[in-house]
Amino acid sequence: MGYLAIILFCLIFILILKGYPVAFTLGGASILFALIVSYFAPELIRLSDFYILPFRFMGIINNTMLMAVPLFIFMGIMLEKSGLAESLLETMAILFGKFKGGLAISVIIVGALLAASTGIVGATVVTMGLISLPTMLKRGYKPELATGVIASSGTLGQIIPPSVVLILLAEQISSNSRGKSQVDVGSLFQAALLPGIALVAAYILYVVIISRLKPEWVPAMPQHEINRLKGKGFLSKVFKAFILPLLLIVSVLGSIFAGIASPTEAAAVGAMGATVLTIFQGKFKLEILQEVMRQTLLLTSMVFFILLGATTFTLVFRLLGGDEYLIHLITSANLSPMLFLAIVMLVIFIAGFFIDFIEIIFIFVPVITPIFDLYEIDMLWVGILMALNLQTSFLTPPFGFSLFYLKGVAPPQISTTILYKGIIPFIIIQLIFLVTIVLFPDLIYILIK
Repeated sequence: MGYLAIILFCLIFILILKGYPVAFTLGGASILFALIVSYFAPELIRLSDFYILPFRFMGIINNTMLMAVPLFIFMGIMLEKSGLAESLLETMAILFGKFKGGLAISVIIVGALLAASTGIVGATVVTMGLISLPTMLKRGYKPELATGVIASSGTLGQIIPPSVVLILLAEQISSNSRGKSQVDVGSLFQAALLPGIALVAAYILYVVIISRLKPEWVPAMPQHEINRLKGKGFLSKVFKAFILPLLLIVSVLGSIFAGIASPTEAAAVGAMGATVLTIFQGKFKLEILQEVMRQTLLLTSMVFFILLGATTFTLVFRLLGGDEYLIHLITSANLSPMLFLAIVMLVIFIAGFFIDFIEIIFIFVPVITPIFDLYEIDMLWVGILMALNLQTSFLTPPFGFSLFYLKGVAPPQISTTILYKGIIPFIIIQLIFLVTIVLFPDLIYILIK
């Protein structure tokens, strides 16, 4: 009966591509499919099998690991409303603007700091596009390079902790493994930190190389413009715009890595710290707090509704023997572990063109985790590869979500073709990193105690 589970999986995937709501598609289609099967073949599924579903729901609601999700979302949205991005970019432009390519380097650094502060890709790309793209075009930057820098640095929130992607990956891997692949959020954060920092360094190196080969693409800011931005109180501006967010990031990640706080506790520290930082920026108002809370509620509700739907899908999939059927297919095909990993990465990469990372995590991870367990492959390593893979698909034409976000706020003269051309070098950098982590898996364990 395992083939019925595969039919269910394909049906849900097609419905999601058609645009039906993910949470209700996952849960509703699974229940309807199971009811039809139980009617025509009651020996395969009994209605009594669903008595376990409420207990699974309560297990999700009581999962303390997932408490970090709304707290990190609150932290990210609060920082977005604080005006931090504008202050950061202006400060970085003063520090690096006198160099060729300095403004692009500033955008990359700000993108990395926002990624580590917010972890929300769409918000980061839109914010950076609104603030930095007009400035870069005004300064004479080549449009392709400007858009490529913004889109790629804006998606760093997928891999640089604290990332909602990594939290959800850790939860799904742990809850769907068979005791061999328990992955905690702290370990996944530690494993992702070095690849994230190295990716930032690679982006900066690319800009530096371009500034040597094509200096006309990345002109320096005029000195009088830098002097005008400096003005009075420059040190205070640097402290507010750069040091305070850095202290927030260090306090959140440092408390996790040092074992002082759990990811959930550190998320609470981050949420409070983001609020305090917004007060320092002079942007805190009751209206801002209400808007942040409203958006946090909406995003958190979306995540948890999808998670409940995914739990229903996973239960029906396993009741139909889908996991055992897939394991049988893989073993009978004599696929090597690396070939299976390559197939999974390719499928997730293509799926990333069409559906959001949350949906991919909740649909694919429950299905593939038992098979990776069978191969005795470390899911911590697979989790990092998946995060890098999703980040790359977010950038890849013709369907890259980040490109759509940036196109939505770009000036009219920025065509889709410009976006596609500009992102290609950064996709190549991403793919090089992905292959490097595949060939040298020990790199992700350097910061893990």
